[in-house]
Formats: sequence, C-alpha cells, structure tokens
Amino acid sequence: MLLGILGSFLPLLPGVGLSWLGLLLLYFTKAVPMNYWVLGITFLVAVILSVLEYVLPAKGSKRFGGSSYGIWGTNIGLIVGILTPIPFGFILGPFLGALAGELLYDSKDHRHALKVATGSVLGFLASSFLEFVVCIMYLGQFLWVAWKYKSGFI
Repeated sequence: MLLGILGSFLPLLPGVGLSWLGLLLLYFTKAVPMNYWVLGITFLVAVILSVLEYVLPAKGSKRFGGSSYGIWGTNIGLIVGILTPIPFGFILGPFLGALAGELLYDSKDHRHALKVATGSVLGFLASSFLEFVVCIMYLGQFLWVAWKYKSGFI
C-alpha cells in the first residue's frame, strides 16, 4: 500500500495498481472473507486511472490550445522522460515534448508553445494528484478492513 502511494508520484511504479494489489493480498488472507464487489470496483477504478495517467498530460496540452504536434510531443516526451535517467524526467519530458511539438508546428509563436507545454505539466500533476487520492482511499479501505477483522490475524 505504501509503495502504491509512492508510485502515485513516481511514474516508474504503478501507484494505483500496487495499492490494488495490496487490497487483493489482504482479501487472500484467511482472516478476511473475499469480497468480489470491492475488488471488482477497485480494480475497475485502478484500470481507469492507469489509462488516465497517460491521457491527462495530452488533454492538458489540448486544453491549453495545443495542436496535434503538441499532443504527440507530450506523449513522446512522457515516454522518453520516464525512460531517461534524469531527475524529474517524468515532468520535464512532457513539458519539453509539448514545447518541441508546438515549435515544430509554429516556430514563431514561442508564447503559445510555452502555454501548451505548461498545460501538459498541469495535466500530469492532475493525474498524479488523482492517483494519490485514490491510493490514500485504498489505504483507508485496507486499514478499515484489517481493523474490522483484526481478531482473525492474531
């Protein structure tokens, strides 16, 4: 569960996926009865957020007036930023990718390119915050269920 919370900020770790795995492992213990509804709903939320983690930075670029060049630049920059071992590559990648994409589209409008690049970073930060909130909710569910069935663990 704690790795999931950490993963909500570090893109190398699948935050919501790890938190869901923590819930799944809790339900696999003998002390806690299986609840397929809880596991199914939390799994669906985890899948949706995993997809949004890659979609929101591009949507941020588009929301701030980005062209398809900026959106592609954001996506490529996100992948390169994650794979490149530089500090904060996961933030710099989408920013620089969107900036480069928009400058390829219109090399004269630097202000617009910077605005679109800022939108991609805001999209990334929004997805990270959303993932963090869901990981905290999963931790709360984990603690509540563990507390409820604490006598089964002793």
